[in-house]
Amino acid sequence: MISFALRMLRHRKAGFAGAFVALLCAAALVTACGMLLETGLRGGVAPERYAGAPVIVAGDQYVRQTKESGKEKAKLLSERRWIPASLAQDLARVPGVTNVVTEVTFPYAGFTAHGWESAALTPFTLAEGRAPKAADEVVVDARHAGRAIPGHRVVGVTAQALPGQDTIFFTTGEARRLAGRDGLVTAIGVWPGVEVAVKGAVAYTGDERGAVEFPGAENSRVRLISLGGALGGTSLLVAILVVVGTFALSMQQRRREIALLRAVGALPGQVRRLVGGEALLIGAVAGALGSGAGIALGFWLRSRFVDLGAMPANLRLVVSPFPSIVAVVTTLVAAWVAARVSARRTARIRPVEALGETAMPAAGIPPVRLVAGLLALAGGVVLTIVLSGLNTEAASSPVTMLTALVWTIAVALLGPLVARAVTALPLRAPGVAGYLARKSLRAGTGRLASVIVPLTLMTAMTCTILFVQTTMGHAAQGELSAGVRADHVLGPGASAAAARQVPGVRAVTEVLRTSVRIDLEKYAVQAVTPGGLERTMDLGVVAGSLDGLGGTSAAISRTAADRLDAGVGDRLGLVLGDGTPAEVRVVAIYARGLGFGDLTLSRELVAGHVDDPRGTVLVSGGDREELRRASGAPVLDGAGTAQVDSPNAAVTYVAMGLIIAFCAIAVVNTLAMSTLARSRELALLRVVGTTRRQAARMLRAETLTATVVAVGLGTAISLVTLAAFSAGMTGSALPYVPPGAYLAVVAAVAALALVATAVPGRFALSSRPADTLAARE
Repeated sequence: MISFALRMLRHRKAGFAGAFVALLCAAALVTACGMLLETGLRGGVAPERYAGAPVIVAGDQYVRQTKESGKEKAKLLSERRWIPASLAQDLARVPGVTNVVTEVTFPYAGFTAHGWESAALTPFTLAEGRAPKAADEVVVDARHAGRAIPGHRVVGVTAQALPGQDTIFFTTGEARRLAGRDGLVTAIGVWPGVEVAVKGAVAYTGDERGAVEFPGAENSRVRLISLGGALGGTSLLVAILVVVGTFALSMQQRRREIALLRAVGALPGQVRRLVGGEALLIGAVAGALGSGAGIALGFWLRSRFVDLGAMPANLRLVVSPFPSIVAVVTTLVAAWVAARVSARRTARIRPVEALGETAMPAAGIPPVRLVAGLLALAGGVVLTIVLSGLNTEAASSPVTMLTALVWTIAVALLGPLVARAVTALPLRAPGVAGYLARKSLRAGTGRLASVIVPLTLMTAMTCTILFVQTTMGHAAQGELSAGVRADHVLGPGASAAAARQVPGVRAVTEVLRTSVRIDLEKYAVQAVTPGGLERTMDLGVVAGSLDGLGGTSAAISRTAADRLDAGVGDRLGLVLGDGTPAEVRVVAIYARGLGFGDLTLSRELVAGHVDDPRGTVLVSGGDREELRRASGAPVLDGAGTAQVDSPNAAVTYVAMGLIIAFCAIAVVNTLAMSTLARSRELALLRVVGTTRRQAARMLRAETLTATVVAVGLGTAISLVTLAAFSAGMTGSALPYVPPGAYLAVVAAVAALALVATAVPGRFALSSRPADTLAARE
């Protein structure tokens, strides 16, 4: 049977081209997603600043909790955990240790700052000048030789410059004063590489030192795990849907051939094995080539994520055979299942009915397909209801994509019914082309259904991916704009004390952004100075009062209060960004959590537990120019200038853009296959008097009909999905859909469909009708 399948492939290359392209793209997507996932699981970052120290002792960068089952769970901290400087003395007494070096790390004027004591960790050596001795003296790295540092004298330049950070050194005492962590250090280097164990700290070696040096790399790894898994799962579901649709269309076009095989005695099992063998051969070649393309795609994704700041440049992409193996196996399974399912009905008909079946395709929809379609509809309803109750992005994001996909699967399964309903409408385009298009659509509802599915998928997925982000951004920005009462917003690094001295200033609020863990769950936090808060910020308090906000109290958003089942007066145990435990009492519940964070804490409580204590400053009253001169930072006028940060939006667009591109390829693939398979039909129309222009217009009218139906279905699917998402995340069932962006999506889908029809249609109409009809089918 395999040899027979090889001969069939050899003589029907064009017929199998569509399935090959779909499988190749699927393999590439699965490989690229697998590389991202594996990088998140096994990727490492080589140390730079800690390269010269064989062992680095630092704080545990995870918060850990033991569950009732006895199993320990750990979550990454958002800030660096510092350790007592006194641990250096304990390490120095460990047998075999010959040298111990402490260091502090903190941001300063765009540099990563340290005390000169830690230069040996790299090691840094002086190319010119000397080490700093006074509080106003600094040493800069080789990349910044000749640069002036305001308020300081550059007394030395190192011979080295680290690729991933700009380095500046102060005296040891000045660095510890500026870091503001009395009695604490960032890390301790130990020589030589002996095993050390110190209570309250962890010893790191090898690439583990890089994870301590670059905490953002660990956050990126966690993000890659979730992104790779979500993107891979979505890609796989989309790929299966596309591949099944492609094989179904291929089986429709081969109905006459398979019917002839049945008529001459081929058994249903033989036909299924033939089709399965063809699929395995196509899948093997497409999987091998697609996995190679997927490796290149994985490197491209990494470069884009680095450019967007979603992952550090020194987080190495893991390249192993496992993603490629998974991609090939997945492609083979998807191809085999898709082919067997698509050929199931044709292979089961009786030999005496086989040729009659090709002349007049059955009008009904198979019972199994009808039941599956109804189950998919029920699944879409259930997922929509579930999605409307999810109020965290981590939970709602994967369910959102799955909901849109399940609705699209329902459309794919019930496509013939949809196509029949469309062709039953008493509507048609004007002229001969319109008449021909209507007759053709009514006679080929199966073909129309096959074309509608990829167009619906592209519309639904594109609108869902785009407008999930706009819905969240618009809701958050609306809350922020409505809640900021300040007249001016000062950028990070502004001096709040200086701003308070400006004449006419009525209130100044310093704002820090960080996160905390409550029962290991992550909550976004804004930390503020409570004095005069009512003049600069309106959180939309619905219970309690902000008058009692202080170092041991907190305000909490309504959504977070529901998640935690907390009310005014309750106490919450939380873990600050650097792992420090704290307990606060809830004094208020507010409505504007999307714009201002899940919790509002006192800056007094938080400032000593973040890597960068600089934040924005909200000012009520005062003159703009005087504030700029006094604070030393840019000043923005109006509450509308406060912006919501969306660091993940661009990353999501890039990642999910691959799925949109795959859907676009599926559209082109399906329309090209459908149009080229009609060469004999078009030739026959021309023989009976239809002109080439009329035939082309007929194709265009059919495509526009399919596009209108698909855009309507895709829009409905995305609106239902977005409404449920918005209801859960924002409290309103009205998603934000920018009209210009939606029209651009519709225009792109229509243009793609028309081009994908016009090009193969022009090719099909280019030959003489007599030659086409005389050619062997």
